[in-house]
Amino acid sequence: MKNKDQYKRLILLLASGILLTMQTGIFVWTWYNSYAEVGSNYFVRGNYIVIALYALMTFFFYHLFGGFRIGQMRVFEMLYTQILSVLSTNAVTYLQLCLIGRWQFLTNFRPMIHMTLVDLAVVLTWSLFVKWGHWMLFPPRKMLLVYGAYSPDNLIRKVEARKDRYAIEETICIDRDLELIKEKILHYGVVVLTDIPAEIRNQLLKFCFEHNVRCYCVPKISDIMIRSADSIHLFDTTLLVFRNLGLTAEQRFLKRAFDIILALVVCVVTAPLMGLIALAIKICDGGPVFFAQERLTKDGKVFLLYKFRSMRASSQEQYCLTRKQDDRVTAVGKFLRVSHLDELPQVYNILKGDMSFVGPRPECPELAEEYTKIVPEFAYRLKVKAGLTGYAQVYGQYNTTPYDKLKLDLCYTSGYSFLLDLRLIVLTLKILLQKEKTEGIEPWQTSAATHEESEKIGSK
Repeated sequence: MKNKDQYKRLILLLASGILLTMQTGIFVWTWYNSYAEVGSNYFVRGNYIVIALYALMTFFFYHLFGGFRIGQMRVFEMLYTQILSVLSTNAVTYLQLCLIGRWQFLTNFRPMIHMTLVDLAVVLTWSLFVKWGHWMLFPPRKMLLVYGAYSPDNLIRKVEARKDRYAIEETICIDRDLELIKEKILHYGVVVLTDIPAEIRNQLLKFCFEHNVRCYCVPKISDIMIRSADSIHLFDTTLLVFRNLGLTAEQRFLKRAFDIILALVVCVVTAPLMGLIALAIKICDGGPVFFAQERLTKDGKVFLLYKFRSMRASSQEQYCLTRKQDDRVTAVGKFLRVSHLDELPQVYNILKGDMSFVGPRPECPELAEEYTKIVPEFAYRLKVKAGLTGYAQVYGQYNTTPYDKLKLDLCYTSGYSFLLDLRLIVLTLKILLQKEKTEGIEPWQTSAATHEESEKIGSK
């Protein structure tokens, strides 16, 4: 496996190059047969520029949506990503062609439709073939999981959901002899280190580094915070500087200006849609259109968050989170939740300044208090404004545990940039139809805490 692993990136790079070449080739044929004659009137040797722009556009969208990461995705997610990448590339390209032809191509859209259909057929065939080839060349890794005082069951359940990539063959606790653990690590060649004490973890990390053993490590909160540190050199000593100020003044200004402009655009564009949603809610059960609930934003400030009502007007809101197959959700509400359209009124919260487009999702004060009992650092999420979407929404699920949600949100705050905001907004389009992003908590839960975490609260 190790011998093949060193060529893995090269093989995937070659496969990605073939995909990019095939899709660009299809565009070249379409361009010369349907559009080049008009387009050439406005360009000197412009054909090459148009083709190069299409290749760059294709690379950009595939890279943005993760279309080249075939081995890391499930089959459905992989196909969904490929379709989204193709449609985005060709939609932007068609707009570009209309501008090149001074809108003469506006009614000549059939060649683009035919090209898109061929693209989809080629890309999906390529994806399935590469996925099969990846599985044949790189079968699931047999892994050893090393755990400490905390149960590894939650992590094991997540890993088992990707049996096409990982296979935890054995687990071992750190209370066993350290030399025995090292011997087992060499036997498996791949190890997962969970949340274990730093002293033991450092020994095992160094051992893995020394013996070229692949290591997956669950980061601690402090590990994620280190990512935001600046490295400086004081004489011959390397230091890490943690300023811990959240966003800088210029970052806050740019973020706020972007929020206002985008919110105004969204309000204008979606006004007819919001009117139809309001009408549908009224027809469904005659209750109020909007639902308001107290949530937390930057520095623990409480504000009223607005949503389109998706539950029965007569239901008692006992929980801030929706449960799986929740019978309180109306027929219209199910559609609104799956499509995330129930979140549209939060654009008003963004205009008011309570929220941003990107940031940690705002929690109910009661849930935040409950989560803080489990994870005292949970309030670290409030270094920035709450967001309509965020790092935890793109890379996590609706029922992600408080500890994992905190770490995901800290990844955002510790590595913030305006480009990261733009990337997360675009990636939000990718996750809109994924079931696990909207699936509620288990029926026995009143929060996203695991069974073990709930018991921990009860024992305090």
